[in-house]
Amino acid sequence: MRYFIHLSYKGTNYHGWQVQANAHTVQGELNRALSALLNETIRTTGAGRTDTGVHATRFTAHFDSDRYACLSTATNLVYKLNCILPDDICIADIHPVAADAHARFDARSRTYEYYIHVRKNPFNTEFSAYIPFPLDWQAMNEAAQTLFDYTDFTSFAKLHAQTKTNCCRITQALWTTTDNGLVFTISADRFLRNMVRAIVGTLIDVGRGKITRDDMRCIIEQKNRCAAGNSVPAKGLFLVTIEY
Repeated sequence: MRYFIHLSYKGTNYHGWQVQANAHTVQGELNRALSALLNETIRTTGAGRTDTGVHATRFTAHFDSDRYACLSTATNLVYKLNCILPDDICIADIHPVAADAHARFDARSRTYEYYIHVRKNPFNTEFSAYIPFPLDWQAMNEAAQTLFDYTDFTSFAKLHAQTKTNCCRITQALWTTTDNGLVFTISADRFLRNMVRAIVGTLIDVGRGKITRDDMRCIIEQKNRCAAGNSVPAKGLFLVTIEY
C-alpha cells in the first residue's frame, strides 16, 4: 500500500531534502528510520526539493510498504519514528492513500515564507536573515506584484540546473511586517532551485532604493540570472504549505 507521511524539519544541518551521495539529507534520515522500523527497504518520494539549510514546517512524502498496515495496529509508528529520528526532524502523521497518489506530481501549490529581521538579534540568527539597512516594504510589495504578469523565471533560477522548463505560475507574493522585521510569502504551482531566495534578494534591492519596480520587470524579461539580485541566505526560508 501507499502512504503519505507529513513532517517538519530544521534544515540547518542538512544538504537539503533529497538523497545525495556523501551528503547528510532529510530524506536519507527518513528512509533509514522507516526501513529499520518496518524491516524492509523504504524509499520515500518527496513533494519537491529544499536546498541546503532551508527549513520546512509542513513537508509531504509518500512511500510504499507491505508491512505498515499490520504493524501500525499494534504500535504507534509515528511515535517510534520520532524517537529514533534526530531532534531536528519531526513526523506529524502518516495515512494511507490511493495506489497512484504521488507526493510530488499531485501537488497543486506550494507556499514558502522568508523571514528578515532589521534589528540585530542573537535569537533570530538561525531562522531569519539580518538585513542592516532601512527597507521600503511598500515598494517591495509593489515590485512583487509584477511577478503575477510572468511565467518564465529564468532570471531567478539556479544556473545549469537540470530542469525542462523555467516556467511557474505564481499566485501569491506579499510582504508583511512583524515585530522583528518582514516576512515574504510566495505561492506557486512549482518553484525552481534557488528561485525564492533570488526573488527575495532582488526585492530587497528594491527596498533599498537600488532598483525600481520597472527595473524588476526588465530583470524578469532579460531571462538572465546575472541581471537579478544576490540570493539571500537559506536560513530564513521555510516551506510552509503544500496543497493537493
